[in-house]
Amino acid sequence: MRISDQNMENSTQINGLTPTKKKDNGDKENLWSEILGEVQKQGTAKLPSNKSVLVLGDNSSGKTSLIAKLQGVEDPKKGSGLEYAYIDVRDEYRDDLTRLGVWILDGDPGHLNLLKFALNEKNYAHTLIILAISMTSPWSWQEQLEHWMKVLGDHLETLKLSPEERQEQRQRLVTLWQTYCETGHDDLDQSGSPMKRSNRLSSVDDDLDLMPLSDGCLTANYGLDLVVVITKTDYMVSLEKEFDYREEHFDFMQQWIRRFCLQFGASLFYTSVKEDKNCDLLYKYLTHRIYDLPFRTPALVVEKDAVLIPAGWDNQKKISILYENMHSCKPDDWYNDIIAQPPSRKTVSNRENEVQTEDEQSFLARQLQILQQNQQGQGQQQTRSVSPMRTPQSAGKTSPRTPSSGGSPKKIDPKITTQGTPSGEGVLANFFNSLLHKKSGTTPGGPNSLTSTPILNRSNGTDGITPDRMSMRTDAAAELDRLSKSVKKDLDFAPTSDC
Repeated sequence: MRISDQNMENSTQINGLTPTKKKDNGDKENLWSEILGEVQKQGTAKLPSNKSVLVLGDNSSGKTSLIAKLQGVEDPKKGSGLEYAYIDVRDEYRDDLTRLGVWILDGDPGHLNLLKFALNEKNYAHTLIILAISMTSPWSWQEQLEHWMKVLGDHLETLKLSPEERQEQRQRLVTLWQTYCETGHDDLDQSGSPMKRSNRLSSVDDDLDLMPLSDGCLTANYGLDLVVVITKTDYMVSLEKEFDYREEHFDFMQQWIRRFCLQFGASLFYTSVKEDKNCDLLYKYLTHRIYDLPFRTPALVVEKDAVLIPAGWDNQKKISILYENMHSCKPDDWYNDIIAQPPSRKTVSNRENEVQTEDEQSFLARQLQILQQNQQGQGQQQTRSVSPMRTPQSAGKTSPRTPSSGGSPKKIDPKITTQGTPSGEGVLANFFNSLLHKKSGTTPGGPNSLTSTPILNRSNGTDGITPDRMSMRTDAAAELDRLSKSVKKDLDFAPTSDC
């Protein structure tokens, strides 16, 4: 009896414990099932391949270089019209790889009709817009941004989208701004675990009471993710040196562009491909906004050339901090009144300079005047060269040179003799004349010339001149006289030009 009671008690205890253990085991199985199901769901979810980026901006705004930097291409090649490229996107946690399509529209207004191929009804909900403007011309920011936002708005109006789809995309942006939460630095997030992925920068909590939008936020809602990129920020140094830009100029530019981005719900990035500033962060931010990959970098507003402001972070109160350094200008001043284009800077134009042709008759008249001036100059030159030759003719024939004349013979001008005498006999006459002058030590034609009686030096008992040398000099003098007469004869019969 006691044994049976004890057995029944033991049986009751066992029966009481058995349902509890089964319940605990069931909870554990359900927990593991949920974890495995979540992991399996995340593992099977692949990165979508229908996402794209549309890059808008004027020519020379750095669009091609920026996309090439995001691609990892060292030598970018610029095309025309509507270019297409792609960026490799890799999810390290899922070990998945996809390609992000990139459309780059040329800044020429003649290519705006190509916008329909890059942004249409099919990819409207899957497209992110990048507006690129350059730091090399900050005075044109307002004009460029207003122009491209008008182009984008006009194009969206032509798309045949349902009102529900438009409203859904607009509400998505509003929710993004209302649920923004800032977390830690991106450098601390290297693993990409599911827990960190769930704590992404923008998350929606159904039970959370959404705060209203701040003043001036999303007053123009296009339903598209917008990123305004200021390129070539390394040019700030040149603006300071060449155009005397100061800190308050850059603060005025930053507060203006931030208010513009706040109006359209856009993000803001200051980048420099040359100095590699914020290019990697821009790549990570694009993958975060498009593929929900982790991005945990907070806003950066300390460095003036590396500003980073994610969508949802900014508001009027944060922008007003910049007003403290603006002493010579006010936030409400007209942008181009403060950031005006320098008058000395030449505007870059793609047009070639137009060449104005000269009238044919004016050209011929000018050429005729030049020819007449050349002919008159040549005539005067010939007159000056002929007049020395005509002087002996007007004075009559000169008397033959005698030893007692005592005067030195007239030297023959090589230019005249060369023109008047063939075979260059004037050159030979000058040669013999200088030879005789050098040998005799006296002026030819003087008292001691070769035609006079030679004087013998007998002071030392010997003759100063030998008979052979005397004969040689006599023959040379005779040849010289013959050449002189020949030159004079040629000059007398030479034709003379009228003065």
